[in-house]
Amino acid sequence: MATGTGNGGDSGGGLRIGFAGTPEFAARILDALIAGDAAPVVVYTQPDRPFGRGRKRQPSPVKRLATAQGIPVRQPASLRGEEAAETLAEWRLDVLVVAAYGLILPQSILDVPRLGCINVHPSLLPRWRGAAPVERTILAGDREAGVCIMRMTRGLDSGPVYLTRRTAVGPDEDAPALEARLAELGGAALLDCLAALPEAAAPTPQAEAGLTYAEKLTREEAALDFSASAAAEVRRVRAFAGRQGAFAYSGDVRVNVLAASAEDRPAEAESATPGTIVSADRRGIRVACGDGVLVLNTVRLSVGKGRPLSAADAANGYAALFRPGTQLSPEPAT
Repeated sequence: MATGTGNGGDSGGGLRIGFAGTPEFAARILDALIAGDAAPVVVYTQPDRPFGRGRKRQPSPVKRLATAQGIPVRQPASLRGEEAAETLAEWRLDVLVVAAYGLILPQSILDVPRLGCINVHPSLLPRWRGAAPVERTILAGDREAGVCIMRMTRGLDSGPVYLTRRTAVGPDEDAPALEARLAELGGAALLDCLAALPEAAAPTPQAEAGLTYAEKLTREEAALDFSASAAAEVRRVRAFAGRQGAFAYSGDVRVNVLAASAEDRPAEAESATPGTIVSADRRGIRVACGDGVLVLNTVRLSVGKGRPLSAADAANGYAALFRPGTQLSPEPAT
């Protein structure tokens, strides 16, 4: 069994496995392969990208893990063209495992591994094909999430499915927490799938009923919509928790909301216009919504040190921003 030493040996019960992935979700899947004695003989990940305030180029989480384990890493900017397929073919792969790689795999790449390419996708396909399945699951208020292990085809997440694993979405679970659980679930399912290859039963084609697409999230979608229900805006906060956060403006100050909850409107706030702060104290900053009140529990401001602040600290330290009657909006005042 391979142990991630990059010696080019077999892995996963005699299979020569390659891996392609980039972000933390993919790194968790890679870690599961290594821990399950199925370390890949080569890892593909996206090129290093500028990151942080200094914009210094940083390796992906997958590259960091693979390098630490002594697994050879390749970082092509594209997989199109004959050269990319020829380079991959040199590894004599039985299967290529793909998880949140971020690059399109043309048919010339899909045809290289002897048993094809297998994708770990964090949704219950055919629901939420595409780039942001975890966040879309939360935004839509889905009560159930899951992971599918599928054989890759040219279509977007449209290949037949080997295995499906399901799990309930926690009522307060945000995108990073759900993604971490799905990665753990997916890693275990992937090992089960690899153990059954090549004798595994043929994968099951996806149904056409229930097909939805998980489009990339946009900045505009992160803006809080106080005309909606407080419950819907809590889902927005949970969905954007792994990013900059759902946001609104108090004057010219951006308020990123990192944690929130929903409450019924108190009687004294029944006539408040959506977006109006109705109270601010140690228990939370309450903002009127179309239905109910959104309680801001943890925020990060574009002023100060940029650290997460509890509602109590925000209300005390920046009282002028959160006075009752102040209107929050999706755009700065000027």
